[in-house]
Amino acid sequence: MNLWRIIKPPFWDRGEAAPGTSHHQFDYRRIWKLAVILTGGVSLLPLIVITVVNYTAMQRAIESEFQLRAVRIVSNNRRAISFFLTERKAALDFIVHDNSLEDLKNPERLANILADLGRSFGGGFVDLGVIDASGHQVNYVGPYRLEGKDYSGQEWFEQVAEYGVHVSDVFLGFRKVPHMVIAVKGGTDVDSFYVLRAALSIRPFESLLSNLELSGEGDAFLINREGVLQTPSRHYGDVLGELPLPLPKYTPQTQLMEERNAAGEELLIGYRYIEEGPFILMVVKKKKELMKPWDRVRLELIVFLLVSATVILTVILGMSTYMVRRIQVADEKRVATLHQVEYANKMASIGRLAASVAHEINNPLAVINEKAGLLQDLFKLKKQYEHDERLLGLVDSVVASVDRAGTITKRLLNFARNLEAEVEEVRIEEVIEQVLGFIGKEAELRDIDIRLEVPEDFPPFECDRGKLQQIFLNIINNAFAAVEDGGHLNIRVEKKKPDFVVAIFEDDGCGIPEEDLARIFEPFYSTKTGQGGTGLGLSITYGLVQEIGGHIQVKSQVGKGTRFKVYIPTRAVGKEERV
Repeated sequence: MNLWRIIKPPFWDRGEAAPGTSHHQFDYRRIWKLAVILTGGVSLLPLIVITVVNYTAMQRAIESEFQLRAVRIVSNNRRAISFFLTERKAALDFIVHDNSLEDLKNPERLANILADLGRSFGGGFVDLGVIDASGHQVNYVGPYRLEGKDYSGQEWFEQVAEYGVHVSDVFLGFRKVPHMVIAVKGGTDVDSFYVLRAALSIRPFESLLSNLELSGEGDAFLINREGVLQTPSRHYGDVLGELPLPLPKYTPQTQLMEERNAAGEELLIGYRYIEEGPFILMVVKKKKELMKPWDRVRLELIVFLLVSATVILTVILGMSTYMVRRIQVADEKRVATLHQVEYANKMASIGRLAASVAHEINNPLAVINEKAGLLQDLFKLKKQYEHDERLLGLVDSVVASVDRAGTITKRLLNFARNLEAEVEEVRIEEVIEQVLGFIGKEAELRDIDIRLEVPEDFPPFECDRGKLQQIFLNIINNAFAAVEDGGHLNIRVEKKKPDFVVAIFEDDGCGIPEEDLARIFEPFYSTKTGQGGTGLGLSITYGLVQEIGGHIQVKSQVGKGTRFKVYIPTRAVGKEERV
C-alpha cells in the first residue's frame, strides 16, 4: 500500500469534473495503464526469457560438468583397480608356469617368490600358499599359521579347479583380518593340478580411494555385488558393513544415478562394475554441496533480473507518468482556457448588462432626485411646511435613498468599465473597498467581521484594475465559503521591496488539508464538488495573478484557517516578463 502511494500518478485520484464543466478528452488512468503494460511487457518479456534460458543453460552446464567429472573419476579409478588385479593375476600365472609343484613345495623357494613379489609390486601381497588337488595346503609362507589347512569343498577351490582362476571379495577367513584372495591353477593333469593362492591386503585400495579429491563431500569406496563394503566409507560405514544405499544395476559402462540417503539428501552416484573382480566402484557426492557454486550463480542471475526489472519498471513508471501528466496538463490548459474565455465572455456580458441597467436606473433616479429636490424647495418656501419635520424627514429619506441607489449604479458602471480597462494607476485600498462593496451585504447578513489594514498614504501603482478586482473578488469569495457565520476575514496590505505590493487575506475558516494544498490551483480541483464548487475560481485567480506579473502563495491548517498572499508588481509588465 505504501509503495502504491509512492508510485501512484498524481492524476489517479482525480475526481470527475464539476457539473456544467467541459469534460476532459482523455482517460488518463487507461492511457497510463496501457503505457505501463505495453512498454513493460515489451521491455521485460525479452529480459525474462533471456534470463530463464540463461538460467536453464547454466544449470544444465554445471550439472553436466559435475556428472562428467564424476564419470571421469569413476572411469580412471576403475582402470587403476582393474590394472591392480590384472597385474597380480598375471604375476601369479607367471609363477605357476615358471615353477613346478615340487619347486613350490620348497618353503625357501616360496618365501623368495613372496619377497620378490613384495619388491616388484610395492606391497600388497600378505602371504602365499600352495594347495594340492585334494584341497590341502601343502606349503605356506606368511605371518599366519595356516599350514595344512583343508580347503576342499569350498566354493572358491572348486571355481579355480573348473575355471583356472579365482578373485575373491574381501572377507575375514582364518586370518580374522579383512583381505582378498587371488588363486590361479597350475599343472595340466586333472588329477595332479595344484593351486597357488595369494592373500592381498586391501590397503592399496584404501590408499587409492582415500586420496581422491572429491567435491560435494564426496565419498569413494568399493562394494561387492551383494552391497557389502569392501573398503571403508566416509559416510556409510567400515569394511564388511552393509551399504545403506540401493545396489546399482549391472551395466558394462560407467553410469550415473540419483538417489536419496536416509536424511533425505539428494545424492549423485557414479559407479562401475569391475570385470576383473567381484567389485563395484562407487563415487557418491551430495548434490546440494555440488550445486553450491550454482547457488551463487543463480543468486546473481536472480539479483540481476530483479535489479534490471526494477530499473526498467522505474523508468517505465516515471516516463509513463511524466508523458501522461504532460497530456493531462495540456488537456487541462485547453479546458481551462476555454473556461477562461467563457468566464471572460460572461463577465463582459455582465459588465454590459450592468452598464445598461445602471443607465436605465440612473434616468428615473435623476427624475426622482429632481422631484424630491423640488419638494424640498416648496416646503421651504411655504412657512406652513417649513417646520413640519415629518414631511421634511420623508423627503430627506427619498433623497438619501436616491443617493444610495446612485452609489450602487456608479459601482456597477465602474465594474463594467474596469472589465475592459487597460493598465492604469490604482490605489489598492480603493480596489479592495470596491470589491467589499459588492459583497458587503453578504458579510453583514452572515455577521462576518472584515478588517482592512492599509498603511496611510500608501502610494498608488500601475496595474490592471479589472484583473485586480477579479483576483480579490475570487479570494474573498473563497474565504466566505470557508468561514462559518460569525467568522473573521483580515485583509492587510504591505510593501515588499520596491517592486511588489503584498495583499494578505487571512480567514479563520475550515482550512485546507495538506495533501490538497499542492492542487488547489489546478483547474476543476475543488473540495466542494457537488456542493456548488466548480474548481475554477482559484485556477482563474492563479492565471490572472500570473498575467499581471505577480505570484500567489497559500498556507493553511485544517480547523484553523487559510492565508493567501498575493504579490503584485508595482509596475505593469509585458507578456515576455510574466512568470
